Amino acid sequence: MNNEEQKQIAETIIENTIFCTKEILTSDEAAQYMGISKSYLYKLTMRQQIPHFKPMGKMCYFNRKELENWLQNNRVST
Repeated sequence: MNNEEQKQIAETIIENTIFCTKEILTSDEAAQYMGISKSYLYKLTMRQQIPHFKPMGKMCYFNRKELENWLQNNRVST
């Protein structure tokens, strides 16, 4: 395993641990966390279908726990 591969693995680990420890996510992080595109996330925020914050009126932020609750709202029974 060369240095390039080691750096890539380390970056992947860091990215994945951010989601477990960080409470407030940016739009990019929230889309990646939920596995959806940024455009779909934008659509959800514009329709006010997903909980989010706009403290300065432009940038959107998301609470990770609220996203988890939102994702689990529409459970389909087996």
